[in-house]
Amino acid sequence: MKAALKIRSSKAAITVSAILSLSIAAAVAQSDSAALERVLNQMDAAAKNFRSAQMNVIWDQYDKVINETETQKGKMFFRREGGEIHMAADFTEPDRKYVIYSGGKVQVYQPKIDQVNEYDAGKNRGDVESFLVLGFGGAGHDLPKSYDVKLIGEEPINGVATEKLELTPKSVHLRNNIARIILWIDPGRGFPVQQQFFEPGGNYRLAKYSDIQINQKVPDDVFKLKTTPKTKVISPQG
Repeated sequence: MKAALKIRSSKAAITVSAILSLSIAAAVAQSDSAALERVLNQMDAAAKNFRSAQMNVIWDQYDKVINETETQKGKMFFRREGGEIHMAADFTEPDRKYVIYSGGKVQVYQPKIDQVNEYDAGKNRGDVESFLVLGFGGAGHDLPKSYDVKLIGEEPINGVATEKLELTPKSVHLRNNIARIILWIDPGRGFPVQQQFFEPGGNYRLAKYSDIQINQKVPDDVFKLKTTPKTKVISPQG
């Protein structure tokens, strides 16, 4: 009799424990969902009033095969015009390089060899735009259209208590090039202060932003390549 009571008591304890565990898990999931919703709302608000952005940038490009990191430094610019977001990067170190995205086309100009590489996004324009201008001008609730989005914690970056979002591309084509993305969002402004793009093979690019200026006047000429009459233009895709 006592043995039977002990068994029933043990089963009851297990049942109560299971119910408590499920309740806690549900509460945590609801809390995480609410926190993610808050961050996406902050990004929505920032996007609604977005006209332009300019900032200093450091790009760390890590190559897993040779276990080396190449660092580029310069400035980046974003501008909303005619319902589209345009991007320009002016790198000054270690060598001068310009990168411009506009109208579905990426142009990379290297003055040292006086050559422009042009890439037409074509039918993959949506995928290309989704990470080239990611976080600057795009609404937070647009992210789940292209990515599985998770809030993975908080991390201080240069004195800012950022919220970390993990994005996994839904597009197979994009996922073949970018396995996942981490965004460090400044909750007070709704913009990223850091981004990390992981390739399937283990390589990654880490972009660190500072002196971010929102909705300040951006000169028109930063979105135009400063080429020479002898500049060679090639299209690697064609």
